[in-house]
Amino acid sequence: MLFLSRHLKFCLRLPRLTQIRLQQTKPKLSVSGDVIPIFSNAHLFPEKVALRDSVGRYTYGSLFISAKELANTITQKVDGKTNQRVMFLCSQDADYVVTLWSIWMSGQIAVPLSPKHPKNILLYYANDTNASLLITTSQYVDLMQRVAKNTNTKLHVLDDKLKLNTAEKVVTKKTDLEAPLSLSFYSTSNALILYTSGTTGNPKGVVLTHKNIIFQVNTLLEAWKWNPNDVILHTLPLHHVHGIVNALLCPLYIGAKTIMLPKFDANAVWAHLLGVSPLQGDRRITVYMAVPTIYTKLIEEYKRVFSSDPKMVEHIKNILKNKVRLMVSGSAPLPVPVYQQWFDISGHKLLERYGMTETGMSLSNLYDSDREPGFVGLPLPGVSVRLVDEDSKQETVAALEMTNSNGEISCEMDNKRVVSGEIKGELLVKSDGVFREYYNRPEATKKEFTQDGWFKTGDVSSYSISKNKFKILGRKSADIIKSGGYKLSAIEIETALLGHPDIKDCVVVGVEDKEWGQRVAAIVVLHEGKSLTLEDLRSWGVEKLAKYALPSVLKIVNEIPKNAMGKVNKKQLIDKLFLGSE
Repeated sequence: MLFLSRHLKFCLRLPRLTQIRLQQTKPKLSVSGDVIPIFSNAHLFPEKVALRDSVGRYTYGSLFISAKELANTITQKVDGKTNQRVMFLCSQDADYVVTLWSIWMSGQIAVPLSPKHPKNILLYYANDTNASLLITTSQYVDLMQRVAKNTNTKLHVLDDKLKLNTAEKVVTKKTDLEAPLSLSFYSTSNALILYTSGTTGNPKGVVLTHKNIIFQVNTLLEAWKWNPNDVILHTLPLHHVHGIVNALLCPLYIGAKTIMLPKFDANAVWAHLLGVSPLQGDRRITVYMAVPTIYTKLIEEYKRVFSSDPKMVEHIKNILKNKVRLMVSGSAPLPVPVYQQWFDISGHKLLERYGMTETGMSLSNLYDSDREPGFVGLPLPGVSVRLVDEDSKQETVAALEMTNSNGEISCEMDNKRVVSGEIKGELLVKSDGVFREYYNRPEATKKEFTQDGWFKTGDVSSYSISKNKFKILGRKSADIIKSGGYKLSAIEIETALLGHPDIKDCVVVGVEDKEWGQRVAAIVVLHEGKSLTLEDLRSWGVEKLAKYALPSVLKIVNEIPKNAMGKVNKKQLIDKLFLGSE
């Protein structure tokens, strides 16, 4: 990239992160040469408990042995081939981990599914990936048999006793922990296909390599100070990067412990966070990750059960503040009221970060930082980002470029693009964590990269010079509203409106208008027994928003539909509420 004299350059060194120490069994956190797949580190801590679910406790060794046995079955089912697509549908327990590891041990590409996926979506995934094998449990066998029949795909149903048998397995000899394939296989092989939400067309399969995944994991291990003594409570869906990489593969790679709940339940989560669950054992939760919707539900449960008891309020804050070291929010914008209420309850300033299926995590607040709601920090180690004019075709001309190299941030910016202390533009990302391709879609893949290899996220971001942090303003297509010559961030307007005492939830969209281009429309859910008019909303908002950013359309609904990660499909919402389609 060519910078002229008007560009400002600066460099800063982040605080050196505490080095992760293990007793004689330190996993290779920085891999040179062959990629070390997730399951291969199990030999470093075979007797440690890796996972706890409703059935039992599983050591790293027992998970490895069970996965290795299943890998042999998979290899037979696919006629000894490698790099075949294997779709699997399991509950959120040891079955999932054993199946994922076994697919990788066999040299295949894992395609995780969700129990919430309807049959037509599963059929689409099976046909799109040309899957060679389906794996499931007896719980989902009826659904998966129909998929297998309609797509002429082999189906393997796991033994109902797999979890019990896995819990009883013991490492007896060194060869028990030897993987079927050499490490060199994983240096160039694909690992996962995760499907995008498909808000702008059919879902696309994002192909992540083992190298991509290990980079993403190592980056988070370093940035968020993971250690082998951590215990994470896992309540996230396991067909997204957040639930798979951030909350499951990170602890499994470093030898930490994961407690998996079959699904999110506010009462059960509180029991675990407070250390009163029978699944807990003798180690308390130290890490929790969730989406904003989950934190909202935890706050509602807290108000219902605990808030009227001052002693309990003090006890909860003391436990969470002193026993839990890290609480993360992601996958959807975190409303300021939720951030503040959770801080009041727990003493935790939720760590916000930014990532995509295609990139993994790219930006994050520092672990030891004074976090502010709405800001997602700086590039993670090994990640470079750019801001470019979202309306310009000159994708290689950056207003800002920033790189984190071994904890040292270097930045170059165009002073002429600084407005009110900020630079705004579409966010571009480059790192070893960026995906390889959209499966079987070379043209779609090419379209999403610049000529010099930067991935175009489609998200508009701002960088504050004074705060030295990035903020995500929203999707270039759905969250940037062009009204009367202004470019408005729907997310910033939503954040302001959520501060209204009568609004429980809201979404802001741009509705096409001949005079204004787009009008700002607020779709809101009110607290029970409350009412609100557009005039009242605008009067309340004059001190919170610029006049041109105030909603000129108000729709009151009973519920705003969201996916498993708390995201709203705004295009579908606009079609339903303003264009009359169902």
